[in-house]
Amino acid sequence: MFQYIHDFIKKVFRDIFRKKKQWKIGLYGPPNAGKTTLANRICQDWLGEELGTVSPIAHETREIQLKEQVTIKSKDDNELTFSLVDTPGIATKVDYEDFMKSGLKTKEAKERAKEATKGVIESIKWLDEMDLVIVVLDATQDPYTQVNITIIGNLQARNIPVLVVANKVDLKKSDVKRIEAAFPQYDIVSISAKNGTNVDQLYEALFAIAG
Repeated sequence: MFQYIHDFIKKVFRDIFRKKKQWKIGLYGPPNAGKTTLANRICQDWLGEELGTVSPIAHETREIQLKEQVTIKSKDDNELTFSLVDTPGIATKVDYEDFMKSGLKTKEAKERAKEATKGVIESIKWLDEMDLVIVVLDATQDPYTQVNITIIGNLQARNIPVLVVANKVDLKKSDVKRIEAAFPQYDIVSISAKNGTNVDQLYEALFAIAG
């Protein structure tokens, strides 16, 4: 029964996309999961340029970043054109003291927290604009978090097609099976956005959803 429902949902999404000429694809996930690294990988692969700045300090991306007219090709030469939207990390709590632990001064930390909070709100607002969401999760972290469940719940409530990406598989602590167990209703693509590992599988997965 579960497989039947899973296949039915995929068919519905494919039918929706076949009617669209250009999609808007959003990268969503918690802070530091690798969304901007993946956005840069996609833009480098197909446009030869990067989209945003990457930092080990959480909430480096605090505003929506958009790259239009990204066209990817499948192995059998089909093309898919979309606008790529890199969103600020979703968090249920943003504390300026966490930024101070990363070395920021008090004033800078408070400003970053303010901008990060605004970014979270903007990310949620943009959900209604999305035709497809790639949920980027850090495969070294526990997937059973309030943030992840909130993101997935919002997407399900809006009937937005989802592709879950288990990122950072280049790290020894990565555990893709935990993510697969946490979200069995979705296909999981394991990648290293940093190294480009399996990113071709991500592209093929996008075509699979498009049909």
